[in-house]
Amino acid sequence: MLLGVIFGLIASSQEANQFVVDWVKPFGTIFINLLKLIAIPLIIASLIKGISDLQDISKLSLMGGRTILIYLITTVVAVSVGLILVNLIQPGASITEESRNELLAAYGGDASTKIEIAQAQRTSGPLQALEDLIPSNIFAALTDNTNMLQVIFFVIFFGIGLILISPEKAAPVKDFIDGVNEVVLKMIDVIMMAAPYGVFALLAALVVESPSWDLFKALLWYSLTVLLGLGILIVFFYPTLARLFAGFGYGRFFSGIAPAQLVAFSTSSSAATLPVTMERVNEHMGVEDEVTSFVLPVGATVNMDGTSLYQGVAAVFIAQSFGIELSLGAQISIVVTATLASIGSAAVPSAGMIMLIIVLGAIDVPEAGLAIIFAIDRPLDMVRTICNVTGDATVAIMVGKSLGKVGEPHVKEIDDFYKKDQTKI
Repeated sequence: MLLGVIFGLIASSQEANQFVVDWVKPFGTIFINLLKLIAIPLIIASLIKGISDLQDISKLSLMGGRTILIYLITTVVAVSVGLILVNLIQPGASITEESRNELLAAYGGDASTKIEIAQAQRTSGPLQALEDLIPSNIFAALTDNTNMLQVIFFVIFFGIGLILISPEKAAPVKDFIDGVNEVVLKMIDVIMMAAPYGVFALLAALVVESPSWDLFKALLWYSLTVLLGLGILIVFFYPTLARLFAGFGYGRFFSGIAPAQLVAFSTSSSAATLPVTMERVNEHMGVEDEVTSFVLPVGATVNMDGTSLYQGVAAVFIAQSFGIELSLGAQISIVVTATLASIGSAAVPSAGMIMLIIVLGAIDVPEAGLAIIFAIDRPLDMVRTICNVTGDATVAIMVGKSLGKVGEPHVKEIDDFYKKDQTKI
């Protein structure tokens, strides 16, 4: 990020703007295109895998039903918090009309078409969104990123069908989907290796093409909006839920989960943090292993509250940057799409950026806006992962308490036991 800004400033001072546009910016564009390339394969593989893996919930209907219901509720709350904040703060509204026109020229591409589509949607009938949800041809939907909701509908329908058939017949399909999912995740790993170079190119181009510093001011406000929303969830929402539903004090809650939060911050991966989260929630927060071994792995797959909040803020910010006014229906569509996309969001660094493509497509906001926000995505991703992990732990506590499976921390019990009889050591 820093090198990209410095390089862009030097290029501007030397009047080498065109050099950056011709020889540096294309690498940033290629990187964004790679992210867009992988979006549909990722949502297909991850979402089918996530839904088909929930087949075990039928055997654990009480625990499974509560787990999924609470995960969905917390995700909807998270995305709603993000939308409320971004509409109140309006970080993209600080961009001047001159800068917006320059932005449209540099990044918008088909932005004018998107604006016309968005305006047409505001005059459509009340059930138009429901009508548009059902594809008449899934292969046509797969060829256009703006039809992501149709793809999600088909994938969920397919996943449910996979659950309803016999396990013997479903096994080959599940094995194939699992294999595809692993390949797609590995492709993301390879793409993300180029992230530093993509960020450098995007920021350098942003510096030389930005007509004024108000775009950078808007990006700062956007970052603060995301961080404020994540802070509300991490500091207030989750510990309050743990206190109200499980009687956890704030001190017990944060002392129990803090090590997992630190790992989440450093790795930006819910999957990499999962073993630490399970150990902390089980041994240090007193939730029985029967609950943690089910709720937390499911959460690492389908519960991405921080990612959903960020997607809501980012989608509205990009729309504001391009001067697109989103209707209430479009913002409700963000809530639905971000919630569903979180189920298929891979538990790896910056997967939320890929899922954001789905959200932008659902509301017809230019995907080129990704170039604006990607440069500062990684620091925000680190905090988003803290939110995701904290949300998983909170739901595990709530589910465990509702089933009477939360006791005193195991570590404390062991310490007390040894203090009473040192010979047992």
